[in-house]
Amino acid sequence: MDKASVTRFALLIVAVINSVLNMLGYQTISEDLVNDVIAVGSGLYILYAGWKNNYLSKKGQKQKEVLQANNLTK
Repeated sequence: MDKASVTRFALLIVAVINSVLNMLGYQTISEDLVNDVIAVGSGLYILYAGWKNNYLSKKGQKQKEVLQANNLTK
């Protein structure tokens, strides 16, 4: 398993445990903290997706040149 899969699975386990405890009446994590974590996570994911889907790095520039040389881009 890769690190990303393990991280996603661990976060899923924490979310399930938190949900079960909330159903049983235990407030384990405050709503404000959850909202803040979601906002930060969303922001980081948006930045990551923007970086990966554009030709910003040197490697990306080389990839774009190869694509243009083979008429694979507009």
